[in-house]
Amino acid sequence: MARRSALLIAGAMTLLLAVMWPGLSAQAFTADTRVSVGSPTSPFSQNKQNEPALAVDANHPNILAAGANDNIDLEACNAGDPTTCPFTPGIGVSGIYFSLDSGDTWTQPAYTGLTARGCVGPAACTPTVGPIGTLPWYYENGLASGGDPALAFGPRIGGNGKFSWANGSRLYYANLSGNEGGSKGAEVVAVSRTDDVQAAAAGDKNAWMPPVVASKQNSQTFSDKEQIWADNAASSTFFGTVYICFADFRSHATHKNGNAPTPLTVLVSHDGGSSWSSNQLTPAGTDPNSNNASGFGISGCTVRTDSHGAAYIFGERFAPQTTLPTHSDHIMFKSADGGASWSHATALYGVVDPCFVIDPVIGRCVEDGVAGARNDLAASPSVDIANGAPTGAGATNEMLVTYVDGGDGLNHEHVVARGSTDGGASWSPPVDYEVSGDRGYYSAISISPGGTDAYLVYDAFTTPYRSNTSDPRGLVGVVLHASLGSDGAPVGNIDVLHRSPVGDPRGSSQNGLTAEFLGDYVYSIATPTYGAAVWNDTRNAADCPALDAWRQSLRDGTTVTKPAPQTDCAATFGNSDIFGGSYADPTP
Repeated sequence: MARRSALLIAGAMTLLLAVMWPGLSAQAFTADTRVSVGSPTSPFSQNKQNEPALAVDANHPNILAAGANDNIDLEACNAGDPTTCPFTPGIGVSGIYFSLDSGDTWTQPAYTGLTARGCVGPAACTPTVGPIGTLPWYYENGLASGGDPALAFGPRIGGNGKFSWANGSRLYYANLSGNEGGSKGAEVVAVSRTDDVQAAAAGDKNAWMPPVVASKQNSQTFSDKEQIWADNAASSTFFGTVYICFADFRSHATHKNGNAPTPLTVLVSHDGGSSWSSNQLTPAGTDPNSNNASGFGISGCTVRTDSHGAAYIFGERFAPQTTLPTHSDHIMFKSADGGASWSHATALYGVVDPCFVIDPVIGRCVEDGVAGARNDLAASPSVDIANGAPTGAGATNEMLVTYVDGGDGLNHEHVVARGSTDGGASWSPPVDYEVSGDRGYYSAISISPGGTDAYLVYDAFTTPYRSNTSDPRGLVGVVLHASLGSDGAPVGNIDVLHRSPVGDPRGSSQNGLTAEFLGDYVYSIATPTYGAAVWNDTRNAADCPALDAWRQSLRDGTTVTKPAPQTDCAATFGNSDIFGGSYADPTP
Protein backbone atom coordinates (compact mmCIF):
# COMPACT_ATOMS: atom_id res chain seq x y z
CA MET A 1 0.00 0.00 0.00
CA ALA A 2 1.63 3.23 -1.15
CA ARG A 3 1.49 5.98 1.40
CA ARG A 4 3.46 9.08 2.38
CA SER A 5 5.86 8.47 5.27
CA ALA A 6 7.59 11.85 5.66
CA LEU A 7 5.94 12.40 9.02
CA LEU A 8 7.11 9.01 10.27
CA ILE A 9 10.69 9.93 9.37
CA ALA A 10 10.34 13.38 10.92
CA GLY A 11 8.97 11.84 14.10
CA ALA A 12 11.84 9.39 14.36
CA MET A 13 14.35 12.20 13.82
CA THR A 14 12.69 14.36 16.47
CA LEU A 15 12.87 11.49 18.94
CA LEU A 16 16.55 10.93 18.12
CA LEU A 17 17.36 14.62 18.61
CA ALA A 18 15.45 14.70 21.90
CA VAL A 19 17.54 11.80 23.18
CA MET A 20 20.83 13.31 22.04
CA TRP A 21 20.04 16.88 23.09
CA PRO A 22 17.25 16.91 25.70
CA GLY A 23 17.02 20.70 25.53
CA LEU A 24 15.46 20.38 22.09
CA SER A 25 12.46 18.40 23.33
CA ALA A 26 9.20 20.16 23.95
CA GLN A 27 8.70 21.38 27.51
CA ALA A 28 5.97 19.29 29.15
CA PHE A 29 3.74 20.15 32.06
CA THR A 30 4.00 16.52 33.22
CA ALA A 31 5.11 14.21 30.46
CA ASP A 32 4.36 10.94 32.19
CA THR A 33 2.14 10.39 35.23
CA ARG A 34 -0.19 7.70 36.51
CA VAL A 35 -3.82 8.76 36.16
CA SER A 36 -5.40 5.81 38.00
CA VAL A 37 -3.66 6.91 41.19
CA GLY A 38 -6.14 5.42 43.67
CA SER A 39 -6.00 1.87 42.36
CA PRO A 40 -3.80 -0.74 44.10
CA THR A 41 -0.79 -2.52 42.62
CA SER A 42 -2.20 -5.87 43.80
CA PRO A 43 -4.10 -8.17 43.96
CA PHE A 44 -5.52 -9.08 40.57
CA SER A 45 -8.01 -7.99 39.37
CA GLN A 46 -8.35 -4.99 41.68
CA ASN A 47 -5.13 -3.68 40.09
CA LYS A 48 -6.56 -3.72 36.56
CA GLN A 49 -7.51 -0.60 34.57
CA ASN A 50 -8.00 -0.15 30.82
CA GLU A 51 -9.97 1.69 28.09
CA PRO A 52 -9.18 5.26 29.19
CA ALA A 53 -11.23 8.29 28.13
CA LEU A 54 -10.38 11.99 28.59
CA ALA A 55 -12.31 15.28 28.47
CA VAL A 56 -11.42 18.95 28.94
CA ASP A 57 -13.68 21.79 30.04
CA ALA A 58 -13.35 24.19 27.08
CA ASN A 59 -14.38 27.14 29.26
CA HIS A 60 -11.89 26.20 32.02
CA PRO A 61 -9.13 24.35 30.14
CA ASN A 62 -7.17 23.61 33.30
CA ILE A 63 -9.90 21.13 34.32
CA LEU A 64 -9.66 17.58 32.98
CA ALA A 65 -11.69 14.47 33.75
CA ALA A 66 -10.73 10.93 32.82
CA GLY A 67 -12.50 7.61 32.99
CA ALA A 68 -11.47 3.97 32.68
CA ASN A 69 -12.61 0.44 33.29
CA ASP A 70 -11.34 0.07 36.86
CA ASN A 71 -11.61 -3.19 38.81
CA ILE A 72 -10.65 -1.56 42.11
CA ASP A 73 -13.85 -2.73 43.86
CA LEU A 74 -13.99 -6.33 42.58
CA GLU A 75 -13.22 -9.38 44.69
CA ALA A 76 -9.72 -10.88 44.74
CA CYS A 77 -9.04 -14.17 42.99
CA ASN A 78 -8.55 -15.91 46.34
CA ALA A 79 -12.19 -15.35 47.31
CA GLY A 80 -13.72 -18.77 46.85
CA ASP A 81 -12.10 -20.68 43.97
CA PRO A 82 -8.54 -19.21 43.78
CA THR A 83 -8.23 -20.03 40.06
CA THR A 84 -11.13 -17.74 39.10
CA CYS A 85 -11.15 -13.95 39.10
CA PRO A 86 -14.76 -13.06 38.32
CA PHE A 87 -16.51 -9.77 37.79
CA THR A 88 -18.40 -9.62 41.09
CA PRO A 89 -22.15 -9.25 40.42
CA GLY A 90 -23.48 -5.81 41.29
CA ILE A 91 -20.05 -4.14 41.55
CA GLY A 92 -19.34 -1.10 39.38
CA VAL A 93 -16.22 -0.72 37.23
CA SER A 94 -16.50 2.83 35.80
CA GLY A 95 -13.50 4.61 37.33
CA ILE A 96 -13.36 8.42 37.54
CA TYR A 97 -10.26 10.65 37.89
CA PHE A 98 -9.82 14.43 37.97
CA SER A 99 -7.06 16.95 37.30
CA LEU A 100 -7.55 20.60 38.25
CA ASP A 101 -4.11 21.69 37.00
CA SER A 102 -4.10 20.81 33.29
CA GLY A 103 -3.05 17.21 33.84
CA ASP A 104 -0.04 17.96 36.03
CA THR A 105 -1.50 15.89 38.89
CA TRP A 106 -4.48 13.56 39.23
CA THR A 107 -6.83 12.44 41.98
CA GLN A 108 -9.14 9.43 42.17
CA PRO A 109 -11.94 10.23 44.64
CA ALA A 110 -13.50 7.70 46.98
CA TYR A 111 -17.27 7.58 47.36
CA THR A 112 -19.57 5.00 49.00
CA GLY A 113 -21.50 2.21 47.34
CA LEU A 114 -21.53 -1.56 46.97
CA THR A 115 -17.97 -2.91 47.09
CA ALA A 116 -16.20 -6.26 47.12
CA ARG A 117 -12.67 -4.93 47.67
CA GLY A 118 -12.69 -6.55 51.11
CA CYS A 119 -13.38 -9.99 49.57
CA VAL A 120 -9.82 -11.32 49.61
CA GLY A 121 -10.54 -14.96 50.55
CA PRO A 122 -10.52 -17.71 51.30
CA ALA A 123 -14.26 -17.31 51.96
CA ALA A 124 -16.53 -16.70 48.99
CA CYS A 125 -17.36 -13.08 48.31
CA THR A 126 -20.06 -11.17 50.18
CA PRO A 127 -20.13 -7.54 48.96
CA THR A 128 -20.83 -4.77 51.47
CA VAL A 129 -21.54 -1.06 51.40
CA GLY A 130 -18.29 0.83 51.76
CA PRO A 131 -15.68 2.91 49.91
CA ILE A 132 -15.73 2.71 46.11
CA GLY A 133 -13.37 4.14 43.49
CA THR A 134 -15.98 4.27 40.75
CA LEU A 135 -19.05 6.36 39.88
CA PRO A 136 -21.49 6.80 42.77
CA TRP A 137 -25.28 6.36 43.00
CA TYR A 138 -25.51 3.24 40.84
CA TYR A 139 -26.09 0.65 43.58
CA GLU A 140 -28.64 2.93 45.22
CA ASN A 141 -30.55 3.10 41.93
CA GLY A 142 -30.51 -0.62 41.16
CA LEU A 143 -27.65 -0.34 38.66
CA ALA A 144 -24.02 -1.40 38.35
CA SER A 145 -21.69 0.78 36.26
CA GLY A 146 -20.22 -1.44 33.56
CA GLY A 147 -17.34 0.49 32.02
CA ASP A 148 -16.72 1.59 28.41
CA PRO A 149 -16.26 5.16 29.70
CA ALA A 150 -17.02 8.23 27.58
CA LEU A 151 -16.76 11.78 28.96
CA ALA A 152 -17.61 15.28 27.73
CA PHE A 153 -17.95 18.77 29.20
CA GLY A 154 -20.65 21.17 28.10
CA PRO A 155 -22.42 24.32 29.32
CA ARG A 156 -25.11 24.25 31.98
CA ILE A 157 -28.71 25.05 31.20
CA GLY A 158 -30.27 28.03 32.99
CA GLY A 159 -33.70 28.61 34.48
CA ASN A 160 -34.75 30.15 31.17
CA GLY A 161 -34.05 26.87 29.38
CA LYS A 162 -31.02 28.33 27.59
CA PHE A 163 -27.47 27.03 27.72
CA SER A 164 -24.68 29.43 28.65
CA TRP A 165 -21.13 29.10 29.89
CA ALA A 166 -22.07 31.82 32.39
CA ASN A 167 -24.25 29.22 34.12
CA GLY A 168 -21.21 27.00 34.67
CA SER A 169 -19.98 23.72 33.19
CA ARG A 170 -21.45 20.23 33.33
CA LEU A 171 -19.47 16.99 33.07
CA TYR A 172 -21.24 14.07 31.39
CA TYR A 173 -19.96 10.53 31.93
CA ALA A 174 -21.61 7.86 29.75
CA ASN A 175 -21.02 4.20 30.46
CA LEU A 176 -22.54 0.79 29.99
CA SER A 177 -24.59 -0.37 32.96
CA GLY A 178 -26.37 -3.49 34.12
CA ASN A 179 -29.66 -3.28 35.98
CA GLU A 180 -29.39 -5.35 39.12
CA GLY A 181 -33.17 -5.34 39.40
CA GLY A 182 -33.53 -7.19 36.10
CA SER A 183 -32.92 -4.94 33.10
CA LYS A 184 -34.24 -5.19 29.61
CA GLY A 185 -31.10 -5.86 27.62
CA ALA A 186 -27.73 -7.12 28.80
CA GLU A 187 -26.25 -3.62 28.95
CA VAL A 188 -27.86 -0.18 28.82
CA VAL A 189 -26.27 3.23 28.28
CA ALA A 190 -26.37 5.28 31.48
CA VAL A 191 -25.17 8.86 32.01
CA SER A 192 -23.79 10.41 35.20
CA ARG A 193 -23.53 14.20 35.57
CA THR A 194 -21.88 16.71 37.87
CA ASP A 195 -21.93 20.51 37.90
CA ASP A 196 -19.28 20.77 40.63
CA VAL A 197 -16.06 19.11 39.54
CA GLN A 198 -14.10 20.43 42.51
CA ALA A 199 -16.51 18.83 44.99
CA ALA A 200 -16.69 15.61 42.98
CA ALA A 201 -12.89 15.44 42.89
CA ALA A 202 -12.81 15.92 46.66
CA GLY A 203 -15.01 12.86 47.17
CA ASP A 204 -18.40 14.54 47.65
CA LYS A 205 -20.88 11.94 46.48
CA ASN A 206 -23.66 14.53 46.47
CA ALA A 207 -21.86 16.49 43.76
CA TRP A 208 -23.13 13.81 41.34
CA MET A 209 -26.71 13.50 40.13
CA PRO A 210 -28.23 10.00 40.03
CA PRO A 211 -27.48 8.20 36.75
CA VAL A 212 -30.00 8.47 33.92
CA VAL A 213 -30.64 5.45 31.71
CA ALA A 214 -30.49 6.99 28.25
CA SER A 215 -30.96 4.04 25.88
CA LYS A 216 -34.31 2.45 25.11
CA GLN A 217 -33.90 -1.31 24.80
CA ASN A 218 -35.48 -4.73 25.04
CA SER A 219 -34.26 -8.14 26.09
CA GLN A 220 -32.77 -8.83 22.64
CA THR A 221 -30.42 -5.84 22.54
CA PHE A 222 -26.95 -5.16 23.88
CA SER A 223 -25.49 -1.65 23.89
CA ASP A 224 -21.75 -1.32 23.33
CA LYS A 225 -18.93 1.09 22.45
CA GLU A 226 -20.79 4.30 23.24
CA GLN A 227 -19.23 7.75 22.79
CA ILE A 228 -20.58 11.09 24.08
CA TRP A 229 -20.17 14.70 23.03
CA ALA A 230 -21.67 18.01 24.15
CA ASP A 231 -21.97 20.85 21.61
CA ASN A 232 -19.54 23.23 23.35
CA ALA A 233 -19.23 26.17 20.91
CA ALA A 234 -21.48 29.11 21.85
CA SER A 235 -21.73 30.06 18.16
CA SER A 236 -23.64 26.86 17.44
CA THR A 237 -27.35 26.92 16.74
CA PHE A 238 -27.67 23.86 18.98
CA PHE A 239 -25.23 24.93 21.70
CA GLY A 240 -25.49 22.62 24.72
CA THR A 241 -27.07 19.68 22.90
CA VAL A 242 -25.59 16.35 23.97
CA TYR A 243 -25.15 13.37 21.65
CA ILE A 244 -24.35 9.70 22.32
CA CYS A 245 -23.65 7.16 19.60
CA PHE A 246 -23.39 3.43 20.25
CA ALA A 247 -23.49 0.04 18.55
CA ASP A 248 -26.85 -1.61 19.15
CA PHE A 249 -26.16 -5.33 19.01
CA ARG A 250 -29.22 -7.45 18.22
CA SER A 251 -27.94 -10.68 19.74
CA HIS A 252 -31.13 -12.68 19.28
CA ALA A 253 -32.26 -11.31 15.94
CA THR A 254 -32.34 -13.45 12.82
CA HIS A 255 -30.07 -12.52 9.95
CA LYS A 256 -29.83 -14.36 6.70
CA ASN A 257 -26.10 -14.96 6.95
CA GLY A 258 -26.16 -15.93 10.60
CA ASN A 259 -24.90 -12.60 11.91
CA ALA A 260 -26.91 -10.42 14.25
CA PRO A 261 -27.45 -6.94 12.77
CA THR A 262 -25.58 -4.12 14.50
CA PRO A 263 -27.00 -0.72 13.63
CA LEU A 264 -25.60 2.48 15.06
CA THR A 265 -27.99 4.34 17.32
CA VAL A 266 -27.79 7.98 18.41
CA LEU A 267 -29.24 9.44 21.61
CA VAL A 268 -29.86 13.20 21.85
CA SER A 269 -30.59 15.42 24.85
CA HIS A 270 -31.64 19.08 24.73
CA ASP A 271 -32.12 19.52 28.49
CA GLY A 272 -28.70 18.78 29.93
CA GLY A 273 -29.01 15.00 29.97
CA SER A 274 -32.25 14.68 31.93
CA SER A 275 -34.14 13.13 29.00
CA TRP A 276 -33.02 11.49 25.76
CA SER A 277 -34.53 10.81 22.36
CA SER A 278 -33.36 7.86 20.25
CA ASN A 279 -32.76 7.55 16.52
CA GLN A 280 -31.51 4.44 14.75
CA LEU A 281 -29.08 5.55 12.08
CA THR A 282 -28.95 2.28 10.19
CA PRO A 283 -32.16 0.22 10.22
CA ALA A 284 -30.79 -3.29 9.81
CA GLY A 285 -31.93 -5.19 6.76
CA THR A 286 -33.73 -2.28 5.09
CA ASP A 287 -31.31 0.62 4.83
CA PRO A 288 -28.59 0.06 2.21
CA ASN A 289 -26.24 1.94 4.52
CA SER A 290 -26.59 -0.64 7.29
CA ASN A 291 -24.32 -3.62 7.76
CA ASN A 292 -24.48 -5.85 4.73
CA ALA A 293 -25.76 -9.41 4.76
CA SER A 294 -22.35 -10.92 5.39
CA GLY A 295 -20.84 -8.14 7.47
CA PHE A 296 -20.36 -7.70 11.19
CA GLY A 297 -22.02 -4.29 11.29
CA ILE A 298 -20.94 -0.79 12.30
CA SER A 299 -19.12 0.07 15.50
CA GLY A 300 -16.28 2.15 16.94
CA CYS A 301 -18.19 5.41 16.56
CA THR A 302 -17.14 8.99 17.35
CA VAL A 303 -19.49 12.01 17.54
CA ARG A 304 -18.47 15.69 17.19
CA THR A 305 -20.00 19.08 16.31
CA ASP A 306 -18.70 22.05 14.32
CA SER A 307 -18.98 25.75 15.21
CA HIS A 308 -22.31 26.11 13.38
CA GLY A 309 -23.99 23.21 15.16
CA ALA A 310 -23.78 20.48 12.53
CA ALA A 311 -23.31 17.12 14.23
CA TYR A 312 -21.25 14.32 12.71
CA ILE A 313 -21.05 10.64 13.62
CA PHE A 314 -18.22 8.51 12.29
CA GLY A 315 -17.91 4.72 12.45
CA GLU A 316 -16.25 1.71 10.94
CA ARG A 317 -18.39 -0.48 8.70
CA PHE A 318 -16.84 -3.92 8.99
CA ALA A 319 -16.38 -6.33 6.13
CA PRO A 320 -16.84 -10.09 6.50
CA GLN A 321 -14.05 -11.92 8.31
CA THR A 322 -13.96 -14.67 5.69
CA THR A 323 -10.47 -13.63 4.65
CA LEU A 324 -8.00 -11.70 6.77
CA PRO A 325 -7.34 -8.84 6.98
CA THR A 326 -10.74 -7.30 6.34
CA HIS A 327 -11.19 -4.42 3.94
CA SER A 328 -13.63 -2.15 5.72
CA ASP A 329 -14.52 1.52 5.36
CA HIS A 330 -15.15 4.57 7.47
CA ILE A 331 -18.60 6.11 7.17
CA MET A 332 -20.11 9.42 8.28
CA PHE A 333 -23.61 10.58 9.19
CA LYS A 334 -24.56 14.27 9.50
CA SER A 335 -27.36 16.13 11.24
CA ALA A 336 -28.10 19.79 10.54
CA ASP A 337 -31.10 20.04 12.88
CA GLY A 338 -29.74 19.19 16.32
CA GLY A 339 -30.06 15.44 15.92
CA ALA A 340 -33.72 15.35 14.87
CA SER A 341 -32.78 13.73 11.56
CA TRP A 342 -29.60 12.28 10.05
CA SER A 343 -28.26 11.79 6.57
CA HIS A 344 -27.70 8.40 5.03
CA ALA A 345 -24.23 7.04 5.57
CA THR A 346 -21.47 8.46 3.40
CA ALA A 347 -18.56 6.12 2.73
CA LEU A 348 -15.39 8.18 3.21
CA TYR A 349 -12.49 5.86 2.25
CA GLY A 350 -11.39 2.29 2.65
CA VAL A 351 -9.42 0.96 5.61
CA VAL A 352 -7.70 -2.36 6.19
CA ASP A 353 -8.51 -3.76 9.60
CA PRO A 354 -5.30 -5.14 11.20
CA CYS A 355 -6.97 -8.44 12.03
CA PHE A 356 -4.46 -10.96 10.75
CA VAL A 357 -4.88 -13.62 13.44
CA ILE A 358 -8.04 -14.72 15.24
CA ASP A 359 -7.25 -16.42 18.52
CA PRO A 360 -9.12 -19.76 18.54
CA VAL A 361 -9.77 -19.68 22.30
CA ILE A 362 -11.21 -16.20 22.68
CA GLY A 363 -12.48 -15.92 19.10
CA ARG A 364 -11.13 -12.38 18.72
CA CYS A 365 -8.44 -10.66 16.65
CA VAL A 366 -5.05 -10.42 18.36
CA GLU A 367 -1.95 -8.51 17.28
CA ASP A 368 0.91 -9.04 19.71
CA GLY A 369 0.85 -12.85 19.73
CA VAL A 370 -0.69 -16.08 20.99
CA ALA A 371 -3.18 -15.33 23.79
CA GLY A 372 -2.68 -11.64 23.05
CA ALA A 373 -4.78 -8.55 23.61
CA ARG A 374 -7.73 -8.15 21.26
CA ASN A 375 -7.52 -5.41 18.62
CA ASP A 376 -11.03 -5.55 17.18
CA LEU A 377 -11.52 -1.76 16.96
CA ALA A 378 -7.97 -0.71 16.03
CA ALA A 379 -9.11 0.55 12.62
CA SER A 380 -12.10 2.48 13.96
CA PRO A 381 -12.01 6.28 13.54
CA SER A 382 -10.98 8.70 16.29
CA VAL A 383 -12.11 12.15 15.07
CA ASP A 384 -11.93 15.72 16.32
CA ILE A 385 -13.12 19.06 14.87
CA ALA A 386 -11.61 22.53 15.37
CA ASN A 387 -14.91 24.17 16.38
CA GLY A 388 -13.53 27.22 18.23
CA ALA A 389 -14.91 26.21 21.66
CA PRO A 390 -15.87 27.72 24.01
CA THR A 391 -17.07 30.69 21.92
CA GLY A 392 -16.74 29.35 18.39
CA ALA A 393 -14.55 32.30 17.40
CA GLY A 394 -11.66 31.45 15.11
CA ALA A 395 -13.00 28.01 14.25
CA THR A 396 -11.62 26.42 11.10
CA ASN A 397 -13.90 23.38 11.47
CA GLU A 398 -11.10 21.20 10.15
CA MET A 399 -11.61 17.51 10.86
CA LEU A 400 -8.78 15.17 11.79
CA VAL A 401 -9.06 11.39 11.98
CA THR A 402 -6.65 8.69 13.10
CA TYR A 403 -6.84 4.91 13.05
CA VAL A 404 -4.55 1.88 12.76
CA ASP A 405 -4.29 0.35 9.29
CA GLY A 406 -3.04 -3.12 8.39
CA GLY A 407 -2.61 -2.70 4.65
CA ASP A 408 1.10 -3.54 4.77
CA GLY A 409 0.59 -6.80 6.59
CA LEU A 410 1.34 -8.40 9.93
CA ASN A 411 4.14 -6.67 11.90
CA HIS A 412 3.71 -3.52 9.78
CA GLU A 413 0.58 -1.97 11.34
CA HIS A 414 0.52 1.80 10.81
CA VAL A 415 -0.84 4.70 12.86
CA VAL A 416 -2.59 6.68 10.13
CA ALA A 417 -3.99 10.22 10.09
CA ARG A 418 -6.06 12.15 7.54
CA GLY A 419 -7.73 15.55 7.45
CA SER A 420 -10.74 17.25 5.88
CA THR A 421 -11.36 20.99 5.46
CA ASP A 422 -14.71 20.71 3.66
CA GLY A 423 -16.93 19.05 6.23
CA GLY A 424 -15.88 15.51 5.41
CA ALA A 425 -16.64 15.71 1.67
CA SER A 426 -13.01 14.92 0.84
CA TRP A 427 -10.02 13.70 2.84
CA SER A 428 -6.28 14.05 2.51
CA PRO A 429 -4.25 10.94 1.62
CA PRO A 430 -3.28 8.66 4.53
CA VAL A 431 -0.03 9.45 6.34
CA ASP A 432 1.88 7.07 8.62
CA TYR A 433 2.67 8.75 11.91
CA GLU A 434 4.20 5.98 14.00
CA VAL A 435 7.86 6.06 14.99
CA SER A 436 9.87 3.49 13.07
CA GLY A 437 9.61 0.06 14.67
CA ASP A 438 6.29 0.68 16.41
CA ARG A 439 3.35 -1.55 15.47
CA GLY A 440 0.24 0.59 15.92
CA TYR A 441 -2.40 -0.81 18.28
CA TYR A 442 -4.88 1.98 19.18
CA SER A 443 -4.68 5.71 18.42
CA ALA A 444 -6.57 8.93 19.14
CA ILE A 445 -6.28 12.47 17.79
CA SER A 446 -7.33 15.96 18.87
CA ILE A 447 -7.16 19.39 17.25
CA SER A 448 -7.00 22.72 19.07
CA PRO A 449 -10.14 24.91 18.89
CA GLY A 450 -8.53 27.30 16.40
CA GLY A 451 -7.10 24.54 14.22
CA THR A 452 -3.46 25.42 14.86
CA ASP A 453 -2.21 22.28 16.63
CA ALA A 454 -2.85 18.54 16.58
CA TYR A 455 -1.98 15.98 19.25
CA LEU A 456 -1.95 12.26 18.55
CA VAL A 457 -1.51 9.46 21.10
CA TYR A 458 -1.07 5.81 20.33
CA ASP A 459 -0.31 2.50 21.98
CA ALA A 460 2.01 0.27 19.98
CA PHE A 461 3.70 -3.10 20.24
CA THR A 462 7.47 -2.94 19.90
CA THR A 463 7.95 -6.66 19.24
CA PRO A 464 6.78 -8.77 16.30
CA TYR A 465 3.88 -11.18 16.55
CA ARG A 466 4.82 -13.97 18.97
CA SER A 467 3.81 -17.53 18.10
CA ASN A 468 4.34 -18.56 21.72
CA THR A 469 3.61 -17.14 25.17
CA SER A 470 7.17 -17.54 26.50
CA ASP A 471 8.99 -14.77 24.59
CA PRO A 472 8.81 -11.24 26.03
CA ARG A 473 6.58 -8.65 24.36
CA GLY A 474 6.70 -4.86 24.40
CA LEU A 475 3.95 -2.22 24.72
CA VAL A 476 4.59 1.52 24.64
CA GLY A 477 2.54 4.74 24.70
CA VAL A 478 3.60 7.60 22.40
CA VAL A 479 2.39 11.20 22.12
CA LEU A 480 3.00 13.30 18.99
CA HIS A 481 2.37 16.94 18.08
CA ALA A 482 2.04 18.77 14.76
CA SER A 483 1.58 22.46 13.99
CA LEU A 484 -1.04 23.05 11.29
CA GLY A 485 -0.93 25.66 8.54
CA SER A 486 -3.76 27.73 7.13
CA ASP A 487 -4.51 24.92 4.70
CA GLY A 488 -4.88 22.47 7.55
CA ALA A 489 -1.74 20.52 6.66
CA PRO A 490 1.14 19.92 9.11
CA VAL A 491 3.94 22.49 9.05
CA GLY A 492 7.52 21.61 9.96
CA ASN A 493 8.61 18.63 12.01
CA ILE A 494 6.42 16.26 13.92
CA ASP A 495 7.29 16.55 17.61
CA VAL A 496 7.59 13.34 19.62
CA LEU A 497 6.46 14.79 22.93
CA HIS A 498 6.74 11.58 24.91
CA ARG A 499 7.53 7.89 24.71
CA SER A 500 6.63 5.84 27.76
CA PRO A 501 8.75 3.10 29.32
CA VAL A 502 8.11 -0.26 27.67
CA GLY A 503 5.89 -2.76 29.49
CA ASP A 504 5.14 -6.42 28.78
CA PRO A 505 1.46 -6.87 27.84
CA ARG A 506 1.59 -10.53 28.93
CA GLY A 507 1.24 -9.13 32.45
CA SER A 508 -2.28 -7.92 31.60
CA SER A 509 -5.23 -10.27 31.68
CA GLN A 510 -8.87 -10.89 31.03
CA ASN A 511 -10.70 -11.72 34.24
CA GLY A 512 -11.16 -15.21 32.80
CA LEU A 513 -7.34 -15.45 32.50
CA THR A 514 -7.35 -17.02 29.01
CA ALA A 515 -5.69 -14.03 27.32
CA GLU A 516 -4.26 -10.56 27.82
CA PHE A 517 -6.58 -7.56 28.00
CA LEU A 518 -5.85 -3.90 27.20
CA GLY A 519 -9.27 -2.74 26.05
CA ASP A 520 -10.18 -0.72 22.99
CA TYR A 521 -9.19 2.93 23.45
CA VAL A 522 -6.64 5.65 24.08
CA TYR A 523 -7.56 9.36 24.13
CA SER A 524 -6.26 12.90 23.70
CA ILE A 525 -7.48 16.49 24.04
CA ALA A 526 -6.19 19.79 22.66
CA THR A 527 -6.53 23.34 24.01
CA PRO A 528 -5.15 26.64 22.63
CA THR A 529 -2.00 26.29 24.77
CA TYR A 530 -1.46 22.59 25.52
CA GLY A 531 -2.47 19.04 24.77
CA ALA A 532 -3.00 16.01 26.99
CA ALA A 533 -3.31 12.28 26.47
CA VAL A 534 -4.05 9.02 28.28
CA TRP A 535 -3.02 5.51 27.29
CA ASN A 536 -2.95 1.87 28.44
CA ASP A 537 0.29 1.00 30.19
CA THR A 538 1.79 -2.28 31.49
CA ARG A 539 5.16 -1.07 32.82
CA ASN A 540 4.09 -2.12 36.34
CA ALA A 541 2.53 -5.45 35.34
CA ALA A 542 4.50 -8.63 36.07
CA ASP A 543 4.45 -11.50 33.61
CA CYS A 544 3.36 -14.84 35.09
CA PRO A 545 5.21 -17.84 33.58
CA ALA A 546 2.73 -20.30 35.10
CA LEU A 547 -0.14 -18.50 33.43
CA ASP A 548 1.80 -18.24 30.15
CA ALA A 549 2.20 -22.02 30.13
CA TRP A 550 -1.50 -22.55 30.84
CA ARG A 551 -2.54 -20.09 28.12
CA GLN A 552 -0.27 -21.88 25.65
CA SER A 553 -1.73 -25.26 26.60
CA LEU A 554 -5.23 -24.07 25.75
CA ARG A 555 -4.06 -23.39 22.20
CA ASP A 556 -1.96 -26.56 21.90
CA GLY A 557 -4.52 -28.92 23.38
CA THR A 558 -2.15 -30.07 26.11
CA THR A 559 -2.85 -30.49 29.80
CA VAL A 560 -1.43 -27.87 32.17
CA THR A 561 -2.90 -27.14 35.58
CA LYS A 562 -4.68 -23.82 35.73
CA PRO A 563 -2.73 -21.52 38.07
CA ALA A 564 -4.08 -19.57 41.03
CA PRO A 565 -2.91 -16.00 40.30
CA GLN A 566 -2.40 -14.88 43.89
CA THR A 567 -0.17 -17.83 44.77
CA ASP A 568 1.36 -18.84 41.42
CA CYS A 569 2.08 -15.36 40.03
CA ALA A 570 3.97 -12.27 41.19
CA ALA A 571 1.95 -9.83 43.30
CA THR A 572 1.78 -7.26 40.49
CA PHE A 573 0.50 -9.69 37.85
CA GLY A 574 -2.37 -8.01 36.00
CA ASN A 575 -1.41 -4.50 37.12
CA SER A 576 -2.30 -2.61 33.95
CA ASP A 577 -2.50 1.14 34.54
CA ILE A 578 -3.78 4.29 32.93
CA PHE A 579 -0.91 6.69 32.36
CA GLY A 580 -1.06 10.12 30.80
CA GLY A 581 0.73 13.38 30.24
CA SER A 582 0.13 17.04 29.46
CA TYR A 583 2.34 18.99 27.08
CA ALA A 584 2.81 22.68 26.43
CA ASP A 585 2.41 23.69 22.79
CA PRO A 586 6.00 23.36 21.52
CA THR A 587 5.40 25.95 18.77
CA PRO A 588 3.24 28.70 20.36
